Amino acid sequence: MNIPGKKLRERIDLYERLMRLDKPIGILLLLWPTLWALWLSARGRPNWLVVWIFVLGTVLMRSAGCVINDLADRNFDPHVARTRERPLAAGRVSANEAILLFLALVAAAFALVLPLFSWLLAGLCVAALFLAASYPFSKRFLAVPQAYLGVAFGFGIPMAYAVELGRVPLEAWWLLLANVFWAIAYDTEYALVDRADDLKIGIRSSAITFGRADVAAVMLCYALALGLIAALGYRLGLGELFYCGLTIAAAIAAYHYTLIRERDPQRCFTAFRHNNWLGASVFAGIALDFLVTSGING
Repeated sequence: MNIPGKKLRERIDLYERLMRLDKPIGILLLLWPTLWALWLSARGRPNWLVVWIFVLGTVLMRSAGCVINDLADRNFDPHVARTRERPLAAGRVSANEAILLFLALVAAAFALVLPLFSWLLAGLCVAALFLAASYPFSKRFLAVPQAYLGVAFGFGIPMAYAVELGRVPLEAWWLLLANVFWAIAYDTEYALVDRADDLKIGIRSSAITFGRADVAAVMLCYALALGLIAALGYRLGLGELFYCGLTIAAAIAAYHYTLIRERDPQRCFTAFRHNNWLGASVFAGIALDFLVTSGING
């Protein structure tokens, strides 16, 4: 038996779990708004090299965010049922290993965007890194850290506009605001799973702040997010397929009400994971509308 090889595989497996590569939902929730922005900023014709760079960058930065999140929460996670077996919380990966892994992922992400370099993009990359690294600590002092998460998870939006247009117009910031409301909605569903544990250990979350209005707040945030996206699509002159995508997304959000209204942790977690389909529906509407319009216009 090749013992060194087995140990190496075990370390790689632990690093994959630390980066949450075994749970891609976070990557998808970060990716969808980035793709919305790439298609909207390029009016349906993004450069495919840019698309692949952003997709890979999304994977790297989400992985880095997970590492720094677990590093910040390593003294809290052992007290939460859902997180006590994470590699750092269980003591199977050291803090120094996590720091080195975080730095390697960030370096790879910065190297990836070098072909797209501009000073505007460089500044946005630094801001994105700050947001990713500081988000875990926002849970110590912000009543609704999910709003901060929405900015961090949506920062691919201004970056996409910066690459495609060389500037970040107002529509990019409206789209980012829509993503903030969406993130509050889906991450409150996620926070409902841990509310009892978070109360015991003193971590703040929207699920705690909203109290008995939590379900109503989730549904309001879905409505605001989809309303802002609809208004942006109207301003850009998007057509029926775009609104079909939004209608499907709204139907998914309405279904989530049936999942979370009793606040059952497992059903709330199911609702959280379904947000992948909500983001995908919005993207499908945007992409198909541009595709059909470009076909009609020759």
